Amino acid sequence: MSDPTRPVSSDPSLDARGPHHHTPMTEGERRAIEIVEAAETGGRKLFGWQQHLVTIIAVGWCLFQMYAAWNGTMVPTTLRAIHLAFAFALAFLVFPFRKTPGQPQTRVPWSDWLLGAAATGSALYFVAQYANIAGNGGIRADVPLDLIAGSALVVLLLLTAWRTIGIAMPLISMAFILFAFMGAKGLIKGIQTPFHGGYTWPQLIGQLATNTEGIFGTALGVSAQIVFLFVLFGAVFDKMGAGDWFMRVAQGLLGRFRGGAAKASIVSSGLNGIISGSSVSNVVTGGNITIGTMIRTGYSREKAGAIEVASSSNGQLMPPVMGAAAFIMAQNLNIEYRSLILAAAIPAFLCYAALLVVAHIEALKLNLRGLPKSELPPVRRTLLEGWYYILPLGYLIGVLTSNPDANPERIALYTILIMVVMMLVQEVFWGRKDGRTPLRSFLDGGRKLIDAFEAGARSMVGIAVATAAAGIIVGIVTVTGLGFGLADVVEGVSALFANEFVRILVVLMMGQLIALILGMGLPTTANYILMSALIVPIIARIAGLDTSNPAEMLPVHMFVFYFGIMADSTPPVALAAFAAAAISGGDPVKTGVQAFKYELRTALLAYMMFFNPQLLLIANNRLGGLPLGEAIPMVLFAFIGLVAFSAGTLRFLHRRTNLVQTLLLLVASFILIIPTDIVWNLGALALIALVYFWQKAGRTGPPSPVTRAA
Repeated sequence: MSDPTRPVSSDPSLDARGPHHHTPMTEGERRAIEIVEAAETGGRKLFGWQQHLVTIIAVGWCLFQMYAAWNGTMVPTTLRAIHLAFAFALAFLVFPFRKTPGQPQTRVPWSDWLLGAAATGSALYFVAQYANIAGNGGIRADVPLDLIAGSALVVLLLLTAWRTIGIAMPLISMAFILFAFMGAKGLIKGIQTPFHGGYTWPQLIGQLATNTEGIFGTALGVSAQIVFLFVLFGAVFDKMGAGDWFMRVAQGLLGRFRGGAAKASIVSSGLNGIISGSSVSNVVTGGNITIGTMIRTGYSREKAGAIEVASSSNGQLMPPVMGAAAFIMAQNLNIEYRSLILAAAIPAFLCYAALLVVAHIEALKLNLRGLPKSELPPVRRTLLEGWYYILPLGYLIGVLTSNPDANPERIALYTILIMVVMMLVQEVFWGRKDGRTPLRSFLDGGRKLIDAFEAGARSMVGIAVATAAAGIIVGIVTVTGLGFGLADVVEGVSALFANEFVRILVVLMMGQLIALILGMGLPTTANYILMSALIVPIIARIAGLDTSNPAEMLPVHMFVFYFGIMADSTPPVALAAFAAAAISGGDPVKTGVQAFKYELRTALLAYMMFFNPQLLLIANNRLGGLPLGEAIPMVLFAFIGLVAFSAGTLRFLHRRTNLVQTLLLLVASFILIIPTDIVWNLGALALIALVYFWQKAGRTGPPSPVTRAA
């Protein structure tokens, strides 16, 4: 093994920021990293014993989760409560309430010590007393300590969510709590609702704190049982240097082609998406290399940042990790995670293939050429340097997809253990070349492993808190019957349209808009949980779907999941765009707007999946019912439709399209959304061919491509 993190190019902009990287970071890269740390891993920069305490808690959390997966017999509510207790402890230590860009806090104030202790204690209280509370029929007003602990849990959870994932989730949760109190029997008797009679404080706290459809519900259970291990897998895998290796392989393979810097960014982000479900961290991981290279080859600062945002956001679509929301989706549908990642593979491939087309169109518009071969990592050497990274990834994907009885958390655990051994061996091997003793190298590997564990645990804080807070909303929707009431309202609106297809389309567009609006303030996981509780049942009802059949419900869940991911690049919030703009030096709002334009193809793909479930390998009303070979024609038509849509929305094919050409491309792409007979498909292809030859006939000669921007 040779060191895969060491630069192989004379161009410093191509150097990977691995464990042995020594090139100073730019100010933009520092700002981008600060954005990620503040949003996902906490913005405090602690020192001394306070930092040691954070490390101990983080590593302890990782070891506990690994033990729970190994044991496999822990009581679900106990696992969930301890999982949340660890998240509380880290949240108040590393996530400051007030964040000042460029001025990270270096100590934990006394108020956070008190709040953190109270929050952690409230979660642990339910570890010790859950059985007694359940035996009493839930939280009762005549048992004050239970009521105090439950109230503290709810209030402190909302405060924790505010500081870790933003104010949107607490505000939405408080609105739902107030709604639950309304009614003749509730705390707020002056306001009546047609859905329920109202709940008192003890009744509601009992529902939220002790019911498995509340805080300790399915979403938190998936976070504790499965998501943590996959996030830890990604942290360890990246700390080994795999992310840097993916980047250099993509650059070596694609950098010399037209727009190669952008295409390398897209492919490397897709590969990073296999191991990471975070769009913002993906932007920083790859963007500190690719964005500068794209700018240097002729892309504007905003377009370079936007391509990185779009490719990094779509990393959440890549199996096998796909972000925390995908694991919750599998649980909601009551299907094996293996079935979900197999179904999601083709749409993920189409999404990235279409983004490569977008990058190529932009390169044509700007008349760009690829990078010189001398500035690119040599492909053969780079592959040989890091070939062994494929082993743990191949094991994880291979076992998950080939074995129907595979336990996802056990497989993730085994993969982590394999990588722990590989990391230590790798460090000893590098140490021989660096002149370090085997003991020193082994200890360096151990420190790197601790860093990976801490990074994984800190990344999980927001996910654990988001899933727990979403449980408040899901619990209230369940007990109040709000979901059925909303379905009646939406059904009334859709009834205004006589055509069934139009009715379904209207409901989908309403769901799309809600997902994008919620996504401006919520992380993807929380967005999906809310959408699956509120909007998915409505779409299913209007479309007449069998909610007990996963094959009918998966396209609906994927639809809202895709739009939740699009929210990461939707202005004005678009945290991923702010991170990319910090690196590129471009305008963050313009970067977000440009990224949203690129992400429109993701929106089209979401509609394609809904109206054409064969793209998810669904046939004969069952998952996996369509053999891959039979799916190829559908995939080709879908890809052509995405190409036409991208060309139409970017107003460019061989050259800038006029209004008629743009409309023809868009009409062709919309025809290919819905599976129709071959005549319609051929008609769509004819429209695309017409525009193609129309443009070819009007071109007088190709301009000379350029290598760099003027």
